Amino acid sequence: MKFLNKRTALLFASVLTLGASASALAETRWDMPTPYGDGTHQTQVARSFAEEVNAKAKGKLTIKIHSGGSLIKHPEIHRAVKTRQVALGEVFIGRLGNLNPIFKLDNIPFLATDFDSAERLYQASKPALNKALAKENLILLYTSPWPAQDLYSNKPVHSLADLNGLKMRSYSPTTSRLADLMGTTPVNIPFSDVAQAFSTNAIDAMVTSPSTGVNSQSWDYISHFTTIHAWIPKNMVFANKRIFDRLDQATQQTILTAAANAEKKGWALGRKLAVEHTDTLAENGIKVSAPSTLLLSELENIGSIMVKEWLSEAGSSGQAVLEAYQTP
Repeated sequence: MKFLNKRTALLFASVLTLGASASALAETRWDMPTPYGDGTHQTQVARSFAEEVNAKAKGKLTIKIHSGGSLIKHPEIHRAVKTRQVALGEVFIGRLGNLNPIFKLDNIPFLATDFDSAERLYQASKPALNKALAKENLILLYTSPWPAQDLYSNKPVHSLADLNGLKMRSYSPTTSRLADLMGTTPVNIPFSDVAQAFSTNAIDAMVTSPSTGVNSQSWDYISHFTTIHAWIPKNMVFANKRIFDRLDQATQQTILTAAANAEKKGWALGRKLAVEHTDTLAENGIKVSAPSTLLLSELENIGSIMVKEWLSEAGSSGQAVLEAYQTP
């Protein structure tokens, strides 16, 4: 009898162990590195995406956000997802410009300078963007825009001559080219180092969003803000397709639905913060002004040059994207 009891107990323990193992196998955790801190709307959108997936995946998938480059630094996130170090991640699209011209399009100045045109450009370029990612076995989940890119400086800027010889922050191949054409010297500075770079005179000016200025408290080191509305760049969240394909169909759909909701939230927040954060800069003492007619003309000319350069690199596929964007 004791033998039977012991045998039964062992059998029961084995069943419990197998059940626990099956449960563990059923639960999948994805780590998601993001480049920006918790205070940015991009990270807030990422967290809302993860929270929706976690709540609706019925225990089959948990996404954990690692913000501010805490898990993987911004320049390495794309490679980490591609090589399956992590399942998904977020990057600023323009940073990948050296990999494919379609990523550069996101940073071309004076092509799409308001949110309506930026959304049209995104929809026109989305098939090419998906194709470029698919070549690397990646899948686009959603995009989220920044407010329009404006000019920060420590003196009034009425024309490009006022910028001549200054050191300009760059953060992508396209912004480096823009700095060259503006008569400045490009200096690659990540978001996290902007305040220190200005304080140590590593840079004298930058073209970036009002949100970046607010998140880095730019009133501590910047005096002027000119609303040139150069372009509206985006972040994108993407996943490794092989890892994505391992999930059951219901979980995949949960991710895609949450991604669509995150994209709507991101675009709505971008529009909202463009106004709110510009007001915040002014409230904290930065002189906010519209560009002069001369400066705007000079910058639009630079935009035309950069569009032509992009087309020469992107070829017929790039021409097709622009034609789709420009078609009413």
